[in-house]
Amino acid sequence: MSAAAPGPFGPLHGIRVVELASVVLGPYAGQLLGDLGADVIKIEALHGDSMREVGPSGQATGMGSLYLGCNRNKRSLAIDLKQPQGVQALLQLLGQADVFLHNYRPEAVSRLGLDYAAVRAVKADIIYCATHGYSQRGPYGGRGAFDDSVQAVSGLAELQSRSGGEMRFLPTIVADKTTALVAVQAVLAALLHRERHGEGQQVEVPMFETMTGWVAVEHLWGHSWSPSRGGSGYPRVLSPDRRPYRARDGVYLSVLPYMDHHWAEFWAVAGQPAVRDDLRFASVASRLAHIDECYACVAAAIAGRDSDDWLTALGDSSVPITRVNSLDDLLADPHLAATGFWQQHEHPSEGTLRMPSPPFEFSATPAAIRRLPPRLGEHSREVLREAGLDAGAIQALFDQGVVGEPAA
Repeated sequence: MSAAAPGPFGPLHGIRVVELASVVLGPYAGQLLGDLGADVIKIEALHGDSMREVGPSGQATGMGSLYLGCNRNKRSLAIDLKQPQGVQALLQLLGQADVFLHNYRPEAVSRLGLDYAAVRAVKADIIYCATHGYSQRGPYGGRGAFDDSVQAVSGLAELQSRSGGEMRFLPTIVADKTTALVAVQAVLAALLHRERHGEGQQVEVPMFETMTGWVAVEHLWGHSWSPSRGGSGYPRVLSPDRRPYRARDGVYLSVLPYMDHHWAEFWAVAGQPAVRDDLRFASVASRLAHIDECYACVAAAIAGRDSDDWLTALGDSSVPITRVNSLDDLLADPHLAATGFWQQHEHPSEGTLRMPSPPFEFSATPAAIRRLPPRLGEHSREVLREAGLDAGAIQALFDQGVVGEPAA
């Protein structure tokens, strides 16, 4: 049993989610629902989620670091859905579920007999959430997609070239993780609708549309009107000089004077009244028109003093300033230490695991790490038992190679 601690009940206690997903998008969405207290059952092929083999692993195989990062607060059922008995067992489980979350292409899930009509037939009020690369209403609907594909097609990769250099992908799985957040939001809204009206529904969350809307928030810019009143791209965030600044001692700082009073404070601390009074930098509009020169002046000012001087001088001001953390620095960050952000739990096969806390706090129904990432098929027997299969039927599925579990 990979339970971290029984803990308090989260706000989704009593909600059962069946997750048929791999890689990052679906599993991360499922993990967030599990953090909120849902009983999340991860359905895996007998060979397991492909992410089980990605990254360093501990004492057991199939427990790679990327898998660990998005599969806590779940139980694992390993089952072969290419066999009719496997699909029938899953449908029996779905008959007790509140949410079915998957990232299969529509044609693939239909071939399995797990499309919305089939699942609705066993649970009329289920929330059926499908995450796809592209909306099924458009010509791209049947295409597969991964994070890099969506960063490319949504304009995100091209944006990188506008701030200097070549097109490139952000060094994080931003499309998968952002779409996962939207999928969780959509599931919660559908659950609220069901609570009020007793009606389940089908939900589609496409990556392309999600990330295009995400990019468009600031970068639609002049195209916010039809006909357009200018080009695309928010100049401030595309400036090549919008970056961490190197102080005299070599430490990098993030300093962001933004509003008019921020700029007045910053130049007063910097001891440069001439720059403060420069008409190019007098207002939001004028600074935006001269954003490269504006940020170049900030970079030059920061370079003239040590980082501690700046942190002390601006520490009590309204100007946002902070040191730049490396990923390794985060493990010892004093704020994260004070809030207990990093948790350590003893896993039965992996030893001591470090995990970030759930990103939300509730006063009455706290989110918590209740279960550690499961081994492949760790909960196959108990999940099938809860679905109503008797011991003989369960053993038959094992004997036929339909269901798997970890070696003793």
